[in-house]
This record gives sequence, C-alpha cells and structure tokens, in this order.
Amino acid sequence: MKIHHTAGKYFLDKSLETPPSYWLDSTPKTNYPSLAGDISVDVAVIGGGMAGISSAYLLTQEGLKVAVLEADRILQGTTAYTTAKLTSQHGLIYDKILRQIGAEKARQYAEANESAIDFVAKLVERENIDCDFTRQPAYIYTQQNKTKEKLEKELAAARQCGIDAHYVTELDLPLSIKGALRFEQQAQFHPRKYLLALAQRIGEKGGHIFEQTKAVDIRGDGPFLVLTQQDSKVKADYVVIASHYPFHILPGLYVSRIYQEREYAVVLKAKESFPGGMYINAEDPARSLRGLPTPDGERILVVGEKHRTGHGKNLTEHYKNLMEFARGLFTVEEFPYYWSTQDCTTLDEVPYIGQISKSKPNLLIATGFRKWGMTHSTVAALIIRDRIVKGYSPWQGVYDPSRQITLNSAASFVANSSLLAFDFAAGKLMRGKEIYSLSPGEAVIANMDGRRVGIYMDSEKNLHRVDTTCPHLGCEVQWNDAEMSWDCPCHGSRYDIEGNPIEGPTLKPLEKI
Repeated sequence: MKIHHTAGKYFLDKSLETPPSYWLDSTPKTNYPSLAGDISVDVAVIGGGMAGISSAYLLTQEGLKVAVLEADRILQGTTAYTTAKLTSQHGLIYDKILRQIGAEKARQYAEANESAIDFVAKLVERENIDCDFTRQPAYIYTQQNKTKEKLEKELAAARQCGIDAHYVTELDLPLSIKGALRFEQQAQFHPRKYLLALAQRIGEKGGHIFEQTKAVDIRGDGPFLVLTQQDSKVKADYVVIASHYPFHILPGLYVSRIYQEREYAVVLKAKESFPGGMYINAEDPARSLRGLPTPDGERILVVGEKHRTGHGKNLTEHYKNLMEFARGLFTVEEFPYYWSTQDCTTLDEVPYIGQISKSKPNLLIATGFRKWGMTHSTVAALIIRDRIVKGYSPWQGVYDPSRQITLNSAASFVANSSLLAFDFAAGKLMRGKEIYSLSPGEAVIANMDGRRVGIYMDSEKNLHRVDTTCPHLGCEVQWNDAEMSWDCPCHGSRYDIEGNPIEGPTLKPLEKI
C-alpha cells in the first residue's frame, strides 16, 4: 500500500506494497548462516529479537557457549516495528500491581525497568554504540476529568516504588489536558542500530547466530535437544524461548494465558519542531508520540489504535485515524513511513520471564511484554542471565511465569478462554460468500464446494487461494486489509497471501488451493 494525499485527506492504495518500517529502512540487512549439522552449546536461544539478542549478548559475556536460532532474519520481527521507548512508564500499571500483588512485587517491577534503562545507557557508552540514544522525560496524560484521580493514584504508587515522577498540568505539545505524570530520566533510541552492534559482539565472543533456522520441537528435560525444520539438532543445557509467542505447546496453559494485539504507527514530517519528550495518553484509543531523528531531519512517530489480532474490519482505518490525529497537532507535509506491529499480553499485564515450570527449571521463557518490549526485553535478558549464571534474580518473583493467579487474573483467564472458544466456533460456522467480485489488492472468504477458502487478487489480477483453517490449533483466519495478510483471531498466527507464516506460534503454512 502507498499513502496518497488529495483534498486535505490521506488514503492508502491497497494495490501497492507497504513500505518498510523506518528502523528497517535505515539499517543494513543481516546475512548470518543457517545451521547446517548438529551442534552442542551451553544455551540455545530461540528467537532473534531484542530479548533473544540481549540475552545471548549477556550470556556470551559470561563465557557461556550460546547459539541463537532465528526462523527468518534477526531483528526483523516486533523489534523492527516498535515505538523504541526505553521507559518504566507502562500506562497505569503501578497502582494496579500494588493493589493486586503487593508493594514488594511493584517495587521489583519498577526497579527492574529503571535498571534496564540505566543498563542500556551504560552499555551504549561503554561499547560506543551509535544508536541515537537520548535521555527523555516520559509523560502519561489525560484529557478527561474522570481519569485525573487515576493519575493521582498512579503518582503515589510510582513514588512508593522509588520512581522519580511528578504531576504536571501542561505539556509542550499543542494538547489541552486535564493532567499528566512526568517520569524523569527515561530514554529513546534506534533499536536495530543498538542490537546489530550487540549481535556483532556475540560473534566476537564465540557465540553463534543462525538465521533462517526454525526451531520446531524441544525434547528432554535438560540437557535438551532442539529440533529444527532443516533437521539439524542443537543440544543445550539451557533453552531460552524468546520467540515472542511460544512456538511450542508448553506446560502451563500458555495458549490461554497470552493473547496477541496489533497496533499501528505513522511517521510524519511536520513544519513544526517536536518539543522533545515521549508521550502517551491514559485512555483508549491509545495515542503515543516521540521525536524521530533521521538523516533527513527530525520526524515524529505517532502510534496507537490497538486491537486483538484477527479481529476488526477495514483495518486501514487505523492508519487514517492516526494521520488525522497528527494533522490536528502539526502542519503535516508528508507521511514517509507507516507500519503495524504485534505483541503479546498476559492475563495480569505483567510479562512471563523465567522458568517455564518447576519440572523444567532449565527451560526459560520471555514473553508478554504488552508493547513495552524495549525495556522488558532488557529486563528479561538480565533475569535470564542471573537465573543461569547465579541461580537467582532479585526480580524473579514479579515476573515468575508460574506465579499465583489473582482473582482478576482468574477472571481474565475465563474471559480469554471464552473468547478463544467463541472465535473458534464462529469461524467454523461462518460460511464464505457464494458470489463475489474482487479488485486488485482485495480479498474475500469464499465458499468453494462447501470449503472455506481465502482468495486474494494481486496487482496483476492473479488470484491466490488458501484454506482458511489455521494449522496451529484449527481456528479460521480472517483477512487483514491493512497488512495484506491472513490473521488468526485465536492465537495471533499470521500468513501472507500465499499462506506462508509471517508470525507465530504457527509452524506450518496455510494449505494452498
């Protein structure tokens, strides 16, 4: 797709290819080898995003032999479509943690994220990494009187947890607000510039990065045997699953304890200068802003419009809504980039980082970052290093994947399980269209001899047909017109127009018709 401008409005031409994210467009591609043959290491890290690369970097610094297995190319998944904020301000989270699981766990959460920001800052300086790192204040604001009390409670909770936070009544943005919280000494950066440097250091310390090497199974209780799609095997004393959504059916009912959401971003060139700082509102729909330094001058990144993967229609409207919001604040000259992203959320909105279960203490997981993955990926790497090297992390309690379920979490579990069941049943009951017409860039779910078939017409009017049943656990995929993909509403697997997997947890493509 491409954005066109006419009569003060912006629209997207679906017959044209979507541009890459700025983070991808401004950095070189990688070309690490695939794994050929069997190897033995101390730690196998599955997933080459920020959590996986950061973990591998720290573990190689400790002298461990590490192999990173990435199904595609490293740092091209969620990491390449982020807002790239390094912040301990994650919405109205501290008051919630205090009320639900106590002051000690809330303090651990705050300390972990503040430490992660400082860790990145010191590492950038020590390794001399040019990644546009700058310290910035982070604001969460409201334009509604009814939310002011929530901000005041969040301020008290954040201060109780040791965070340098303040209440303000004005922003440097052209926004009329009822109130805002300002967190000091937060940061922003270019994630791929930072992480490509860490990937290089992994190799220099004797670690391995294998691209286009998809892990498909994990066997044993430690040492483990990781099987790949290429029939190569990795023997490892420890395995770290940093693949975003767990690709493996794990103990602990993770398919019911995690759900996936999409969110949208646009980059704009404006006549006005951005005032600095990082901003997000306290209500829905979300609106997040930050400055974006580029070789062509400063741009502005606006993010928001979240929804569960595989849900909703006319998804291109999310881009248009962000563009209209931006035009209400700035004199927009162009939108050079736009993209969407996907992330996992847990039932209590606190990530799962640590041992999968007591029965498999050397199998670790890092997931559920809830769109705050830059900081939490670093937290995950620090926790995983300490668990493997020292046997203990001071923050392991709040992030424990096997933590006790609270009453609110139990309600979320029931709601999420009910929605999964509804999505599964609704997809099976929904019949495709018997009669339809398509234009280039459009898709339809059709009924072909009683079979539900997804059909997409490309720019040359060729038709691409796939069976709409997701091979992960049998749900029926839906068309995503914003990203030209088939998305599963149950567990968030996504496929291109040919049925090839884009995002997990699926391991297999859709069947071609």
